[in-house]
Amino acid sequence: MTASLTAAAAGFGTGLSLIVAIGAQNAFVLRQGIRRHAVLAVVGICALSDALLIALGVGGVGAVVVAWPGALTAVGWIGGAFLLGYGALAARRACRPGGGLHTEGEAEGSVRRAVLTCLAMTWLNPHVYLDTVFLLGSVAADRGPLRWTFGLGAVLASLCWFTALGFGARLLGRFLARPAAWRVLDGLVAATMIVMGLLLVIGA
Repeated sequence: MTASLTAAAAGFGTGLSLIVAIGAQNAFVLRQGIRRHAVLAVVGICALSDALLIALGVGGVGAVVVAWPGALTAVGWIGGAFLLGYGALAARRACRPGGGLHTEGEAEGSVRRAVLTCLAMTWLNPHVYLDTVFLLGSVAADRGPLRWTFGLGAVLASLCWFTALGFGARLLGRFLARPAAWRVLDGLVAATMIVMGLLLVIGA
């Protein structure tokens, strides 16, 4: 029981550390939460998609990556380049005098449009595959028979994060609407992504 709880806690912590970076997907969930529009659908899509991708990684894709050193090298270079590029974009946003999360004057739009946008941001984002399938799958493979318990912890982390982000966003809406606050967040994201990208490239 202790080993299972440890594995689940490790999965929860690892999953949360990979999910919390403010990217396009998180910003979209946050915006929908602030507007209180299609929040349940958006949160459900993000959490369910993560669960499917984590299961794919834990079920074997991550283990294949670990077993084949060439794949690890390729993932390191590709993932590192992506993170460095993402970090550079976040740094550029942080250095701009404007910005912020603006919601006033936006058309509410349809639930269908929100769902399609959320699906695109989730399944067309290579960072999602790097985090959930390759990185989490690789770490889970080291857990041996407890890899599914580790994966369950990561799935729970995703569910908790998106639920808190979507339904708790209204509380932070006034603060995050300020350009200075959003620039600080982008600055933190930029630093995190650049460091992670450099570590991946160096490790490859």
